[in-house]
Amino acid sequence: MATTTPAQLSIELQVPQKRIRDHLRSVYGTLGESSPRWLLSEEQADGVRERFRDGRRADRGNWLLEPGDTVRRRSMHDAYGGQQQGGISTPRGQNDIFIFTDPESGARYGYDKFEGLREDGSYSYTGEGQYGPQEFVRGNRALRDCAKDGKTIRLFRTHGTSATYVGSFTTGTPTYEIETIPDASGNPRAGIIFNLLPVVARVDLLPAYGGGLGREAPETYTAAPRSWTPPEYDDVVIGAAETAPGERVVSRIEFELQAAFGEWVRTQGLSPQRLPLRAGSALIEPDMFVPERNWIVEAKKSTARGHVRTAIGQVLDYAHVAHKAGLDASPAILLPGPPEEDLRELMHTVGITLIVKVDDDFEVSAP
Repeated sequence: MATTTPAQLSIELQVPQKRIRDHLRSVYGTLGESSPRWLLSEEQADGVRERFRDGRRADRGNWLLEPGDTVRRRSMHDAYGGQQQGGISTPRGQNDIFIFTDPESGARYGYDKFEGLREDGSYSYTGEGQYGPQEFVRGNRALRDCAKDGKTIRLFRTHGTSATYVGSFTTGTPTYEIETIPDASGNPRAGIIFNLLPVVARVDLLPAYGGGLGREAPETYTAAPRSWTPPEYDDVVIGAAETAPGERVVSRIEFELQAAFGEWVRTQGLSPQRLPLRAGSALIEPDMFVPERNWIVEAKKSTARGHVRTAIGQVLDYAHVAHKAGLDASPAILLPGPPEEDLRELMHTVGITLIVKVDDDFEVSAP
């Protein structure tokens, strides 16, 4: 059975994949439309090994894999070094840190509730250490300090002995958060949740944060309206990393704005709803959906230019995904006051409805 890929041979022989594929085309011709990638028999793989056994090899520091390539995990360590056990591997003398995730295995320990692709495109990754509080030693320390040390994070999704290269990542801001997570026996303990940002990566290979999406094709788009309830703002809880002065107050402003608008929507004979949206591997959700008007609503706590610009990008993305899922959608932005005039003009130009709170009422400006 043909199972060996140019990626596997590239790691094994330390030869760039392009040279291997060029050789294969010279011997076997081009791939047919029904064969998207090379899968070689052992005899064919041995022919490649013989061709490049004594040839020019890549520098050991050069990266040879492309996002989506699947190789044997052991071959990665044979080629680059690093610890073969655990989720974080730090090959000596390399500018790369390898991290490995197995969502199916992690779900057995409850890690799927803390790992995955978030709405903003970042990836949450649990630190290493199966028992006791996780500490910044060995791999955890290396991952925390990778940006300062000039290291690139290489993320792999594993299954059995195979590892699929997802891509290169760096750390975000904040670099990590401390959460209460289960240990291998289910007992609560302090865990390190790293915040990783893709640089060049196939994020469709990653599960969504929280483990709630199931197994869907990477190009799946769905929209599932659900009942809406006003957000709780009597006791606003802010994560440990959000320490900016006044953050608790402005978060309360946004939640109060959403709640007031939801009640106003109901007085108009309309029905506010939630609208979780699937965009490939990510689960995203606007602040509200009003089906009678097809409004997909994003609320912001401030009329500051940065907040409004962020809202414009978010709500256009929500509407795009909803359209892909077959749902009529009209983007709308909810603000506590009127924004600058040129921003109103921009929203009108790109087809966004502006909703502004005025005393106890709301003013709606259609594009």
